[in-house]
Amino acid sequence: MITRLTPQDASFYRLESSSNPIHIGSLAILNNSSPDTAGQVLDYERLVDLVESRLPMVPRYRRKVREIPLSMGRPVWVEDSRFDISYHIRRSALPGPGNDSQLYDLVARLASRPLDQGRPLWEMYLIEGLADGRAAVFTKSHSALVDGDTALEIGHVILDNSPLPRELADDAWRAPREPSDVELLAGALSQLAAQPREAYSVIRDAGSNAFGVVRGTQMAVKAAANVVRAATSGGVPDSPLNARTSRSRRFDVVRTDLEDYRTIRRHFDCSINDTVLAVVTGALRNWLLSRNEALVESTNLRAVVPMSVYVDGDNQLTPASEVSSFLIDLPVGEPNPTMRLSHISHATEAAGRQRRGVRARTLVHLAGFAPASLHAMSVRAASTFADNSFNLVITNAPGPQTAMYIGGARMLEMYPVSPLLRNQTLSFGLTSYDGQVFYGLNADRDAMADIDVLAASVHESMEELLGACL
Repeated sequence: MITRLTPQDASFYRLESSSNPIHIGSLAILNNSSPDTAGQVLDYERLVDLVESRLPMVPRYRRKVREIPLSMGRPVWVEDSRFDISYHIRRSALPGPGNDSQLYDLVARLASRPLDQGRPLWEMYLIEGLADGRAAVFTKSHSALVDGDTALEIGHVILDNSPLPRELADDAWRAPREPSDVELLAGALSQLAAQPREAYSVIRDAGSNAFGVVRGTQMAVKAAANVVRAATSGGVPDSPLNARTSRSRRFDVVRTDLEDYRTIRRHFDCSINDTVLAVVTGALRNWLLSRNEALVESTNLRAVVPMSVYVDGDNQLTPASEVSSFLIDLPVGEPNPTMRLSHISHATEAAGRQRRGVRARTLVHLAGFAPASLHAMSVRAASTFADNSFNLVITNAPGPQTAMYIGGARMLEMYPVSPLLRNQTLSFGLTSYDGQVFYGLNADRDAMADIDVLAASVHESMEELLGACL
């Protein structure tokens, strides 16, 4: 099957650079100390078998991107005739007993590396050697690969809600012959002949610039960015969070209890999303103070907040059918945690009337719902904003509130690893799962040597808000 990349998919594919890989990462930490009912634990061979059996549910994971000769159109997805699952699923180990800091250093190194554009745009790592009988699975998928509607993130399909993996029909897939450059060009020209306006644009751009097709594929993104730039009063606030990114990353995590957010929500009659933003705002404030940054009461940081909208019911988070994205000023200069939360609640209410909805119907109705696809969609939504119009990206996606398993091994923790957009030195990703809220902090290695201070500040901010509830 040959399908053309959408304009947004093509933009993600083109915009990636060695210092800004545009892939979404997901880290799952597993209890791998107890054999399942079949007397097995999750090892490399079992993980390969599991993923291979689930690939029919995510067929794009067997496809790679091919360029059209002479730039006569957007690139296309084609089946990879050399598809080798052992290339994509890799094995790594920490010097046992490995600790969490070693794991996060490894994740930072893996997240720093761009994906091989000559193959399907994803990788998965089984990380062994963690202390206490644990293992980890780290997955990275290119943002062009996952749209949350027609193409899901692979974490969606390898998770099960019981130790016994789901039985699926046998896969009859066979590697097909790939189209030649001549065939791709002929197909593109045939399509352009049927669409004269697109043909004129492609030929004009390709003739004036060897990379002119980039301009065409980015039109939708640029148009949206211009709207936001025009609507944003003043420039982006000055902040150490905006600098040229290097090729290396740092990664750290924070674990918090979901019940604490519910306590704050009930006390102040706000949403859980508002509570999350207030906790992040307080953490950023404490971190800025640790750097001796000058803060006054009116100091703000501007965040792109693509959040999945969800309802907090009886011990269950129910995702709605869209991801909404908006700009919001975080009042980091406000010393009172109650006032910070009040400012954020009013701002999100106003922003909610102008937010941009992104469809998520496919993923929210899928059994074994996992949040990785929502994070991928959130990054796509954030990228439509001009890179000089915000200081950082905060993505938040609800996960299942019951135990989930990968190949029979119970998942203990799950952390998103969101990419850094251009000139962004930090991204916050949050996922709720099984009664906890897990933060993944992905940061530029040169600009954020004190990422551990920011991680500790999340707990300080939470304590401030909980103290205000007394």
